[in-house]
Amino acid sequence: MTRALRKARHGAVLTFVLAGLMCGTFTVRLPALADRLGLPESSVGLTLLSWGIGALLTMQLMRVVLARIGSRGVLRVAAPLCAASLVLVAFAPSFPVLAVATALFGMAFGAVDVGMNAQGSTVERAYGRPIMSGMHAGWCVGAISAGLMGTAAIALGLSLTAHILVVALVSVPAALAVSRMHLPDPAPEADEAGQASARSRRRLPGVVYLLGAVTFAAFMVEGVVADWNGLYLIGTLHASEAVAALGYPVFEAGMLLARLAGDRLRGRYGARGLIMFSGAATALAFLVVIAAPVTVAAVAGLFFIGLSVATISPMALSLAGTATRDPGPAIAQASAMGYAGLLLGPVVVGFLSAAASLRVAMGVAVVLGVVISVAARLLPASRTEIIPLRASAEDEERSLPLAA
Repeated sequence: MTRALRKARHGAVLTFVLAGLMCGTFTVRLPALADRLGLPESSVGLTLLSWGIGALLTMQLMRVVLARIGSRGVLRVAAPLCAASLVLVAFAPSFPVLAVATALFGMAFGAVDVGMNAQGSTVERAYGRPIMSGMHAGWCVGAISAGLMGTAAIALGLSLTAHILVVALVSVPAALAVSRMHLPDPAPEADEAGQASARSRRRLPGVVYLLGAVTFAAFMVEGVVADWNGLYLIGTLHASEAVAALGYPVFEAGMLLARLAGDRLRGRYGARGLIMFSGAATALAFLVVIAAPVTVAAVAGLFFIGLSVATISPMALSLAGTATRDPGPAIAQASAMGYAGLLLGPVVVGFLSAAASLRVAMGVAVVLGVVISVAARLLPASRTEIIPLRASAEDEERSLPLAA
């Protein structure tokens, strides 16, 4: 294993950490932003929607951009822009300005998200073995760090603007430094006519869309937990606000533990089998939460949901990256489908909750777990292993400066 390749892996993990930190900071301080501007819940919902739409728009564009400049080029520009747009959010003086700033932040973050997953796929294929779940564990570390930093900022009396500004000022140079560690994407192969494989970038294999559907369902489950677990614990199980606040950190802790072990589990049981098991386990864990008569059982169930669902999206994105020679466009498509689920899940639960009850509405996540398990059975066995990259001598020479 070359020093350059180890350095690239560390760079990919650190990019996930930075992305988790920036997105987590926005999430943690959104209530303070809403309080400062006097926003009702509907305006907060529109703010989140503008972020999601911005991210989805960029993710669709990334199919073309990544094919031209690669994940390393995207991250060199998008990560610093993501930090800069976070500053715009912090200084927003009104709701319209906040909505625009949030959309810009979402657009920059969407590029970072696709770019870091494409870079992760490139590094993973260079390694020749699963390492994507470990990279996504970096996201959990960043998100948890954002929560701890937010708590510390509030305890120290640091203003909202100052807190976000500090995060942004740290993130910009860190992103620029980490970008020097990234690997170049594999060069596109030429077809028999001697032209680049542009057709493969326009027409992705059907398995990419199947993996996108798996990512959609997994992200939808994560969105349901993130947006509704607190209200469920308080409104349905009558937990105190302090106890309900433990729900999401417990879920994230389960996610972190699973992702740290995910690559080893995938190596032992295979991606197809692990996704099938994880989908079924997610459905079962959500049943426990829904049927729980007391808060302690529900919070414990959230931990097991985190354990179960955590490795599904990293594996799906990893497999999408191996579906074509150039991983970028395939990962962009699967990521965009995933984020659609992240946005749609909480909305669907909200409508069903109004029509029936929140307990019944959260049963959607049980169905999604079953859907994931069934979809995994449809994955062809030939698409569930890492396809190592065969670097040419010229590629090796280009990678040498990374080790300097």
